[in-house]
Amino acid sequence: MTTPRNENDLIRRIEKRFRGARSKGLRLGLGDDAALWRPRPGCETVLTCDWFLEDCHFFREKHPADAVGWKCLARAVSDIAAMGGQPRCFLLSLALPRELAGSWFDGFLLGLRRASTALGCELAGGDTTRRDKVLIHITVIGEVRRRALLRSGARTGDAIFVSGTLGEAELGLRQLLHKQGIARPANQELRKHLYPQPRLALGRWLRDRQLATAAMDLSDGLSSDLRRLCLASGVGARIDFRSLPVTGRVPPDEARRLGLHGGDDYELLFTVAKKNLGKMPTQFGGVKLTRIGEITRSRPMVVDDAGKLQKLEARGWDPFRS
Repeated sequence: MTTPRNENDLIRRIEKRFRGARSKGLRLGLGDDAALWRPRPGCETVLTCDWFLEDCHFFREKHPADAVGWKCLARAVSDIAAMGGQPRCFLLSLALPRELAGSWFDGFLLGLRRASTALGCELAGGDTTRRDKVLIHITVIGEVRRRALLRSGARTGDAIFVSGTLGEAELGLRQLLHKQGIARPANQELRKHLYPQPRLALGRWLRDRQLATAAMDLSDGLSSDLRRLCLASGVGARIDFRSLPVTGRVPPDEARRLGLHGGDDYELLFTVAKKNLGKMPTQFGGVKLTRIGEITRSRPMVVDDAGKLQKLEARGWDPFRS
């Protein structure tokens, strides 16, 4: 594919890739000054946005272009999953250098369209411009029936759960950085880093059955994200170090460190009242659900390591940490 002669060529290629993907909710999409989306009655509208930046969130010489397209949408949709919602449409703002507007851009669009189809979230519009590095900004519009799951509902005595295996994406990033050239999803850790799967069905199931008292997605690491949930709910937490669902591909101490502080997993962190524990399965849709601790009255977060308590510091991803 040749590089575009102008911005209109770029936009036409986006329109061609997403042609025929419009739903009834999107009354007007690509081609006008703004999109028109019609929410359904009885639903709350959910809005979220996310940056995806070259040399910060991905590396041109390491990440496949289609993985960049998939992940930039999937990580934004994960916020919708955490609230028990369903994504409906998204806006794409994209800046890229001219030399990437050919085959790299086609690969990016391929991954983005696959994510759009798999996640039920169609492209409604956006903006494009030229820059020396790739900047991607995604805005997602979704909906949730009745009341959304929030971070602020956890209460003393609630059990703390996580979905999936923690720390795999961080381990996948390490593997990617030690490989030469473009990485391929050769194992579970690399697949999770390159092509994360937002837990949409699980989030809706927890909300529909009113099982979760609070929820959020794990994007920056358990230690940082649990702190945010506790602050929103005005509570503390005690985590059982030995119960963390972690990878077996590294030594146990390192696996637990990754489980506590590794980011990019996009699993769900949620709390469940004691009265509903009997309704909780050990897995949902093939994804394991693990009880890892309990909400406490006191504000500090602590880790219980075989009866030894230590304060849990928030050491997950923070772009402003010195």
